[in-house]
Amino acid sequence: MSDEIFQAKYEDLGQIEYQKAWNYQIKLFNTILEAKEKGESTESRLLLCEHNHVFTLGKSGERKNLLISDSVMKEKGISFFQIDRGGDITYHGPGQLTVYPIFDLEKIPVSPKDLVFGIESAIIRTIRHYGLSGSRIENAAGVWLDSQKPGKARKIAAVGLRIHKKISMHGLALNVNTDLDYFQMIIPCGISNKGVTSIQKELGREVDINEVKQFLIKEFETVFSMKFEENQAI
Repeated sequence: MSDEIFQAKYEDLGQIEYQKAWNYQIKLFNTILEAKEKGESTESRLLLCEHNHVFTLGKSGERKNLLISDSVMKEKGISFFQIDRGGDITYHGPGQLTVYPIFDLEKIPVSPKDLVFGIESAIIRTIRHYGLSGSRIENAAGVWLDSQKPGKARKIAAVGLRIHKKISMHGLALNVNTDLDYFQMIIPCGISNKGVTSIQKELGREVDINEVKQFLIKEFETVFSMKFEENQAI
């Protein structure tokens, strides 16, 4: 990590359809790419949102990890997208904080490996504000609780990225007040022998998701030596 402080913007998109947020990511990605190709300055962006109910399957994921039929998904009002990030299948929905760092990794600067590590670090630091101790599991991106306790490891945040031409897309999903029943309809991230949890479940009370957003922004600033200012959302 550099000692230089890098300026960037964040946007709170609120609750937004997955397709609309994905399209916006692509627009921002292309804007950065075009600027880089012209030798112009680029602007990294951090998008924060909640989605309507949706399952997303990464490019290396397996459809068999979706445990319900298309007709049941339609009946329950759940969308499905196969996308170009890493990782397997996951769920996004109301009460879950989904965050997309659209970063120029040459400007920040970090390697793809350090970006994943830094995102996990920012999540670990965020949930520490709620008395929760997160950790990593080797070869399983994301943040876990009780990761070293047999039969007790449970995932509180997923991480899945796409990095192309040193620009990042997609990102993280932190379960804040998430309805965890939706994870019963999939094998989350293709891992069948570990559970899923949320801040709400661990604390036994609902948490202010806007407060979590502000903690996470501050921890991104600390981990990546960045300074964010708010940008008007789409």
